Formats: sequence, structure tokens, C-alpha cells
Amino acid sequence: MNRLAQTKTYKIVTWNVNGIRASLRKGFLDWFAAADADVVCVQEIKALEEQLPAELKEINGYTSYFFSAKRKGYSGVATYTRIKAAETLFGIDNEHYDHEGRLILSDFGKFVLANVYFPNGGRGPERVKYKLDFYNELFFLLQKKYSGRKGVIVTGDFNTAHKEIDLARPKENKKTSGFLPEERAWIDKIINLGYADIYRKFHPEPGRYTYWDVFTRARERNVGWRIDYFMVSEDIAGNVISCEINDGVQGSDHCPVTLEIKI
Repeated sequence: MNRLAQTKTYKIVTWNVNGIRASLRKGFLDWFAAADADVVCVQEIKALEEQLPAELKEINGYTSYFFSAKRKGYSGVATYTRIKAAETLFGIDNEHYDHEGRLILSDFGKFVLANVYFPNGGRGPERVKYKLDFYNELFFLLQKKYSGRKGVIVTGDFNTAHKEIDLARPKENKKTSGFLPEERAWIDKIINLGYADIYRKFHPEPGRYTYWDVFTRARERNVGWRIDYFMVSEDIAGNVISCEINDGVQGSDHCPVTLEIKI
């Protein structure tokens, strides 16, 4: 039997936990066990690796990778995997962005997975530019390194709602970062590069979101934004079995999103 021809179903979950130590107190490990995923991508961990307790660093059956911001209590990503990675990269090799701890790139052989916490542009035009420049740098790296050679999955908090269907109040937010024309245009650009917003392929209906403002208790009214994505390169998009928003999961201002792919 040709072992290279064998296929397997992989379950990948992404979640902006808005502070991994806080999420630990809110049942993160119980959720993690129930999710039973092959790879768990976490954003906005808000901690240095040395600040984390062993129970968050050493989850049975998983190898954990952390890429923290240099600034304490800010940004950062973590990837937990029970699939052996052939290569793991941290950042995009540009300190202008990498000091904020925004990318872990895992090469699993059959596909590459980018766990990304994209910048928030909410602090003004300079920060919007930083965000869009980061998009440019990341996707240039992915195209240069993997295009035509390996399937790519980009997941995480993109901090942008693509279309009016992707947020509860589009008219009121046309001038808000996260729904600015130039930010939305970048999602178009990603799709034109050959990526599928895979959740929308399975779910064209409105009303499902991944982020809700805590201070206005928006989750109670489902006044949300869909800003957490799986962007899957078209060469493997047809292998995706399902993509679901897990909006029943509490513990953060975001909820997890789950993807299953047979490859």
C-alpha cells in the first residue's frame, strides 16, 4: 500500500481567548478536552511563555508552541498540536511586526497552517496602515514559500468583517476599523490570491458571529461580528468537510471556529 496516498481527517480549532490565563479560570482545559482537536490555534494569549502554568504548557498528547509579544499582557499566539510538524516558524522574519507575537506557522507535510492574530486598526489611521502592511507581508511570505507546492490554511482573528452579512450593524460601522473599505478590500485580495473563506462556502446564511463587545453585553442580543476565519487555499478547499462557528462556547469575547478537512 502506498502510505503517501492515504488520507486522514484532521480537526482544527481556532479561538481568540482574550487572555489564556483568564480562560484557564473559565474552563479552558475542559473545553480543550471536549474539543478533541488535532490542532488548537489560540490567539491573544496575553502572556509570556514563562508566565504560564504547566497545565497550559503541557497538555497530554499535545506539543505546544508559544509566540508572545515582547510587551507583557498583549497579543501573542499559541498552537497545540498532536500532529508532528516538519517545521515550525515564529513570525514573518520582520521585527517591525514580530515583536507583537502574531504568527506561528506549522508545516504538517500535507498542508501548512498559519495561526495568526492580525492587528486591530482601532487606534487610528497609522494602526490601520500597520494592519494592512502586516496582511501584505504575511501573504507575500505564504505565496513565496508555498504557492503551487503545498496547501495552506490561514486561521485566526482577522479583525475584519468582510461583507455586510458578517456583522449585525453594517451601516453603523462603515467608518469603524474592522469594517473600513480598505480593510474589506484586503479580504477580497486574499480571496483573489486563491483562498476560500471556507465558512461562507458552507454557511451563506446571516446571523452567525464570532465576536461580541463585552461592555455593551452585545452577546446577549447577538449584535456581533464574524472576524475569525479559516482561509483555505483553493487547491485543498475541496477537501474541507465542515466548518462551524461554536457560538455556544463561553469564556471570551470571541468564540471558537472548527474546521474538518480530509487530506
